[in-house]
Amino acid sequence: MEWWTAVLLGVIEGLTEFLPVSSTGHLIVTGHLLGFTGELAASFDIAIQLGAILAVMVYYRVRLWTVVIGFPKEESSRALVIALASAFLPAAIIGLAIHDYITEYLFSPLTVGAALIVGGFAILIIERTRTEFRIHDIGELKVRDAVLIGFAQCLALFPGMSRSGSTIMGGLLIGLDRKTATEFSFLLALPTMLAATGYQMVKSRELLLEENLMHLGIGMTVAFFTALAVIAAFLKYVTSNTFAPFAYYRIVFGSIVLYLFW
Repeated sequence: MEWWTAVLLGVIEGLTEFLPVSSTGHLIVTGHLLGFTGELAASFDIAIQLGAILAVMVYYRVRLWTVVIGFPKEESSRALVIALASAFLPAAIIGLAIHDYITEYLFSPLTVGAALIVGGFAILIIERTRTEFRIHDIGELKVRDAVLIGFAQCLALFPGMSRSGSTIMGGLLIGLDRKTATEFSFLLALPTMLAATGYQMVKSRELLLEENLMHLGIGMTVAFFTALAVIAAFLKYVTSNTFAPFAYYRIVFGSIVLYLFW
C-alpha cells in the first residue's frame, strides 16, 4: 500500500461518509480501480471511518459534553441517549450476525453499483411523497421513532446503500424534517461506526496496526479534516434544499460503475 493511496481513500471517506451517497461504495470502487482489493482493502476502508467519527465528536463537542454532564439529572440528555441506543441496536445485532458474510461476498463494484441506483430512486420517491414533517428537533424523538430509524439503518449493511442515506431517508419517512434527520444521522454515526470500526480493527489488528499503521494514521487524519468541513457545509445545505441532487448523482455514478465492471 502506497502513502498516496491512503491519502486518496481518506479524502473519499471524509467527503462521502455523511452524504447520502455511500462512502463504503466509493471506497470499494476506488480500490478496484487502483488494484487495492482483498482483506487489507476491506479492513482499511472500515478502519479509516474512525477519522470521520472523530470529526463528528469535534463538531458536536459542546452538545455531547452537555449530554454527558446532564445525563444523571436532565431528562433531555437521557432521552437523546435512549434514542441513540434504540436506533443503534438493530444494526448492531444484525450487523454482528452477517458482518463476515458482507465483507467476504458483497464488497464488489457490481453490488455497489446496483445499490447506488436503487438507493437513488428511493431518495427521489421519498422526497416527492414526504412534504409534511411532525418532528423538528431531536428532543422530540420517541423510542419508537428511533427504533424505526435503526431498522432503516440496517439497509446500509449492504455496500452502496449508504448509512447516512438510509438513516436520513428513514427519518424523513417517519416525519423528521431534513435538518433534524441529518443531525440525528450524524449523532447515530458515533455508536454505529465506533462499533464497526472497533470490531474491524480488533479482528484485523495484525494487518492494520502492525503492518500498515502509518498508512492507517494517514487515512484517518485526512478523513478527519475532510469530514469536518463536509459536516458544516452539508448541514447548511439541507436547511433549504432537498436530497434530489444526491439521488441523481447516485443513479449516474451507479450506472457508470455497472458499465465499467459488468
